[in-house]
Amino acid sequence: MSQKTPLSTASGIPIADNQNSVTAGARGPVLLQDFHMIEKLQHFNRERIPERVVHAKGSGAYGTFTVTHDVSAYTKAKLFGAVGKQTPTFARFSTVGGERGSADTARDPRGFALRFYTEEGNWDLVGNNTPVFFIKDAINFPDFIHTQKRDPQSNLKSPNRMFDFWSKAPESLHQVTILFSDRGTPDGYRHMDGFGSHTFSMINEKGERHYVKWHFKTQQGIQNLSAAEAERLSGVDPDYSQRDLFGAIAKGDFPRWDVQLQVATEAELAAWEVRTGWNPFDVTKVWPHADFPVMPVGVFELNRNPENYHAEVEQAAFSPANVVPGLGYSPDKMLQGRLFGYHDAQLYRVGTNHQHLPVNAARCPYHNHQRDGAMAIENGGSARNYATLEAAGSHPVGLGNGEPALALDGAAARHDGRGAEDDFSQAGNLFRILTAQAKQNLFDNLAAPLSEVDDEILQRQLGHFDRADPAYGAGVRAALKARA
Repeated sequence: MSQKTPLSTASGIPIADNQNSVTAGARGPVLLQDFHMIEKLQHFNRERIPERVVHAKGSGAYGTFTVTHDVSAYTKAKLFGAVGKQTPTFARFSTVGGERGSADTARDPRGFALRFYTEEGNWDLVGNNTPVFFIKDAINFPDFIHTQKRDPQSNLKSPNRMFDFWSKAPESLHQVTILFSDRGTPDGYRHMDGFGSHTFSMINEKGERHYVKWHFKTQQGIQNLSAAEAERLSGVDPDYSQRDLFGAIAKGDFPRWDVQLQVATEAELAAWEVRTGWNPFDVTKVWPHADFPVMPVGVFELNRNPENYHAEVEQAAFSPANVVPGLGYSPDKMLQGRLFGYHDAQLYRVGTNHQHLPVNAARCPYHNHQRDGAMAIENGGSARNYATLEAAGSHPVGLGNGEPALALDGAAARHDGRGAEDDFSQAGNLFRILTAQAKQNLFDNLAAPLSEVDDEILQRQLGHFDRADPAYGAGVRAALKARA
């Protein structure tokens, strides 16, 4: 707003004086009738919405997705309808465990959330800069996140709590290895890859389902910070990643990512599981590229900064449940929990009608019977707010929108297969492809927090490293000894 623009209240009433409150005499008490002062203070007291439980600190920008290769054999989604087609997008990158005031360079996974404003509705692909996650069942998510947050007594971060959880959850080893490698401290958001992480699905015009993994490969090249440099930056420039992303876009140095896809049929995944013993829907596992090669799909570019951080980045409300016809889910247990959890979090954090906000609103016509609630910006006018039942039935086919039915089998129960599952081979495979220096960095990065944990927890965790690769455990022990 220009300094010359007349100031008014939110109701449009002109403000005569924004410098002095209404008082009884020059030194007298303030009068309750000074509505401008009261409104100003009231709004100030309420201008923060609850921060995200996870991914609290982040950066966002607008851009475009351009199709470069035909994938119509796998999906009928219109945004992939023709080579050269562009779809407007919004992206939000973030750290995971810290609060809004935390440092951008903390050792942490990075959120990689993308929104595609398609002509069939919004598609949200909400992933990370890692292809796997710490746990495989959403019922464990609140417990896991509590260990990453502050101790309820000391209000301090606690390596003991973190490794107590990880050491009792061998499934976390793959992600822990990534987190404490050089990739745990990426050099800003432009120099990291992104992943959908979960297994998703695509449905083509024939009603055939394929399962897919999404990959976003940075064209800027992967760059990571050393542990020492990340720690230094956390003190001198805690907003390092925000500054880097915003500055690059502002000067026209638009970051880009190659969008790639792994594709498999249900039969191919079943055969692969028999051969490897790995559940293809387990988010703690990857699909090796040798078994499922990546194929090019398009290019994702960020080319416009938001005008207002709060309105467009802080109030951005993503949900992996937002898929368009031609795209779908999978039986991944973590994904299934997130389909509920994200939207529910936005209802609490931003409000019942958060989808009406410009950054969240669909850019295509939409019609529903939802009405009322706080901030009902679009409330349906005089249109009917109910649907009638069809006496002859609606005759659904499959899951709707041409998606075939999902075959399920087995008794409804709480199934625990952890004891029989292999949680070590993929972590060992990752360890073995690291360079000698990258391995030493991994050992040193792990030794720092492990030197603070109870011995029982330490020995449990070292046992996991040994099972992944004996050299892994030996290297961490040597790093611990060097710190003693």
